[in-house]
Amino acid sequence: MSQGLAAAGSVLPGSVAAPGNQPQPQSPEDDDRKVRRREKNRVAAQRSRKKQTQKADKLHEEYECLEQENTVLRREIGKLTEELKHLSEALKEHEKMCPLLLCPMNFVPVPRPDPIASCLPR
Repeated sequence: MSQGLAAAGSVLPGSVAAPGNQPQPQSPEDDDRKVRRREKNRVAAQRSRKKQTQKADKLHEEYECLEQENTVLRREIGKLTEELKHLSEALKEHEKMCPLLLCPMNFVPVPRPDPIASCLPR
């Protein structure tokens, strides 16, 4: 007889039904609301995915632009380094024969007026 009670819908030991999880009959208004909510959620999810894709595309374009700029700047660094090397060599050669650098009188310090002191009232 106790088996008949369990089969008739009494709660079996070990199985506990959560109070909010019991199915309730749905009215047509509830069904409509559920359909509208799902549709609204679907549209919002599509919008979010599209926005995320656009952001990723924009970042990729920015990355490519920065890579190109980086390449141009590296080439410029190479050219400027070569120019510096060439000018340093030219300066070294010039210093060997420059009459201004060879004259010992050019190394005597010449007193010059202090530009700040000349502006101050006396």
